[in-house]
Amino acid sequence: MVPYLTESRSKQKILSRQLFVLDDMMQLLERLESTDQLFNEPCPPNPGNEAHSRWKVLKSEYKEGVQDVEALISTLQDRMDKLHHKRDRLTNLVTALEKKKDLSLQMGESLQTAYNALRVCEGQLTQLRAETDATLDRSADWQHLRDALQGYVEETQGVMQCRLLSVGSSELCVELRPRSCGSSSSVQLEPLRLTVTWSPDDHFHLQVYQGTAGLLEESMKGCLSHLSAALLEVMQCYTSQGEMLAEIQALHSRFAIDWRPGQRLLVFLKTASSVCNLGVEEGYPSRGTATLISVRRDGELVDNAVLQPPQKTPSLTEWLEFLSSSPYV
Repeated sequence: MVPYLTESRSKQKILSRQLFVLDDMMQLLERLESTDQLFNEPCPPNPGNEAHSRWKVLKSEYKEGVQDVEALISTLQDRMDKLHHKRDRLTNLVTALEKKKDLSLQMGESLQTAYNALRVCEGQLTQLRAETDATLDRSADWQHLRDALQGYVEETQGVMQCRLLSVGSSELCVELRPRSCGSSSSVQLEPLRLTVTWSPDDHFHLQVYQGTAGLLEESMKGCLSHLSAALLEVMQCYTSQGEMLAEIQALHSRFAIDWRPGQRLLVFLKTASSVCNLGVEEGYPSRGTATLISVRRDGELVDNAVLQPPQKTPSLTEWLEFLSSSPYV
């Protein structure tokens, strides 16, 4: 391919020189007035030089023109690129403007809706303020009534020996506080806690909690109209065993004991390996006695014959004091 191009270039140069010579010859013939003048005119020293010079000038002008055109094209291309960029930006701005216009319309509609809702809310707020003022007036009246009722409740609780711990929509917690029991007014029973729940069909469920009071846990059910009688029955059951329970409650603070009312059994844990079981008869202490049932030491039974307090009919307190000091236990 390269030799072909080189040969073509040489042929083009030869052809151009021949054209230059032909051009000079044509110019010469144009200047001649007769054929004789052709033979008398001297031969040009370098035929084609003038045409070749003009061709070089034209070629140089052409190159300069091409360079100018290329520079103009480059400048025009830059301007066109800038125009395209500006057109794209303008298109994006127009699109964004249209979106903002749509958003503005939507916000205007939303603002109008919110304004209408605000006017409705203002009307409702005015109505609610009036209702609130009326409610506050009624609340003040109810507050005075509540204070008065609270005073009545406190007075009633003092008379009825009970205290209201909590109250709910369908449940209340009451603490029974019996007065002094037995021959000594200093003997006090611990409060007995119980819970009362009621159902929509006017029935109640009363649950007694043993805690440290020593009373057997039990529950009672019935019509709501019989609730007062049920509370009175629980109070009577508690106070009927008042002396025994008061003694057991006092022993809790001195000895490690466990009272089991269902078995009427008092378990005394002297040490980790010494356990004493005492039975309490019905009617104790006035009509019943406390007896030692068994003593286990290191897992072995101890003979009860060697364990007898000096008292003829010892009480629970005397039994525990004796057992705690006995070397056999």
